[in-house]
Amino acid sequence: MTAADADADDISDVLHRVLDMAMRFKLQPDIFRERLPPERIRDMLVVDLPREASSLGALLESFEKTILPLCKNEASPRFLGFGDTGDDPASLVGGVLGLFTQQNLINQSFDAPSATFVEIAVLRWLRDLVGYDNPAVADIHTVWDAGGVITHGGTTSNATAMMLAREHKAPGTMHEGVRNPGDFRVIVPREIGHYSIKSALNWIGVGDQAIEVDTHGFRYDLAALERAVHDNRGRIMAVIAYAGDSRTQTVEHLRRVRDIVRALDSRIWLHVDACWGLVAAFSNQLCHLLDGVTEFDSVTVDPHKVMAVPYSLSALLVREPASLRAVSSYSDLIMQEDYAFGQVTPFIGTKGWLSLKLWMMMLSHGRTGLAALAEQRVDKARRFAALLDEHPRLMRLHDPELAAVAFVYLPSDICPVPPLPDEQIARINAVNQRLHDRILADGTWHLHQFTLPDDHARLRAGATLYPLRFMANNPRTTDTHMADVIDYITTLGGNLEGDIR
Repeated sequence: MTAADADADDISDVLHRVLDMAMRFKLQPDIFRERLPPERIRDMLVVDLPREASSLGALLESFEKTILPLCKNEASPRFLGFGDTGDDPASLVGGVLGLFTQQNLINQSFDAPSATFVEIAVLRWLRDLVGYDNPAVADIHTVWDAGGVITHGGTTSNATAMMLAREHKAPGTMHEGVRNPGDFRVIVPREIGHYSIKSALNWIGVGDQAIEVDTHGFRYDLAALERAVHDNRGRIMAVIAYAGDSRTQTVEHLRRVRDIVRALDSRIWLHVDACWGLVAAFSNQLCHLLDGVTEFDSVTVDPHKVMAVPYSLSALLVREPASLRAVSSYSDLIMQEDYAFGQVTPFIGTKGWLSLKLWMMMLSHGRTGLAALAEQRVDKARRFAALLDEHPRLMRLHDPELAAVAFVYLPSDICPVPPLPDEQIARINAVNQRLHDRILADGTWHLHQFTLPDDHARLRAGATLYPLRFMANNPRTTDTHMADVIDYITTLGGNLEGDIR
């Protein structure tokens, strides 16, 4: 039976039940209602397909009872550790309508007559936010005039950017193959770059060609960058800069990077990963952080990280719209027409109407609402940083520019006067790793953890640390929650540090 075969009232009743269930899930205070070891979840859910059919009612009852309690709820006010909450009302509506309308952005004429132009509008809004020029609407005659593509995530967007860089370095490589991999080197900042760039280099056939350049303050050491470009002149296809790195969300000095690279080699493709930094473009108070971004050849943005849009939604934007022709593909089966986005989305064939979520969100907020969203998040991060600074057992590792604050718990027997010796760094790391393990096992709060170079020499320059990270993206998180999580961490840390000597 399909929806078309069923009674409309019955389907409506089921969907109302689904929406009620979903809203209860989103609005619950807990991150998890239940925690089980992965093997128990595996044994409960990885089962044989039954012979007999099940009613929708029975399926929903089973889902609500067995699966939903084990799902994480990023909209919980105690979820403080990653990206966005995915609960903007307009974007949720857009997501539902995108599912129901079943538009396929691979083709315009019969698969996505209006959806194609909604997607073009969204791309133009994003281009306008970062400062790229847009052609007049009357001059949009093909998908190559849109100046970007919507993808499922920053990894796909960055991989497409690396394909563009490769074709810019050696036109026709997509068809002829890579002949000299050593001519396709890419410069990235050491230890703070996102894994997607190195993965992309393998996927597009150039291999492990990343050159890691030292950083200072979670930005390029500009003298080291200049040396790397000079020493590898003629063999570099791209330089990557982060407008909000994936650990501390520090924004690179984009214009300085551009000036250094262009002075040495004007042919190098410049790419900005602004998956986190897009939020700075919303506000007149913050947009100065992105100074110089329009001089870069391409920019990746992730609305699902910074605009409360449910997973997944990313975009790659290009300074010169026609540059996308270099990675186009054609088929007379479905895509050979002017407005078929299937021609310009490498790795993606069939593509749902992802952009409708963002179209709804941006229209519902407007420029004023987007600015308020950005400023509120940055202000919340600064307030949390101030709370850390008041606590003798907590030390933040950078000055927050966007929504992230990385910090460590300091055992009571360590006086944090740098430079600390190896054994004290090891003890701090051991306590913080154990802290994070307990946080995950408990499930009451969520903070992220990763390795981070001590680029500001708060404990010892060059040391690798294992901090916790607070994210200020959750609109339900209040000052009370921030104070409570600090109490939780310090109490838990005090209980643990005696066990680690």
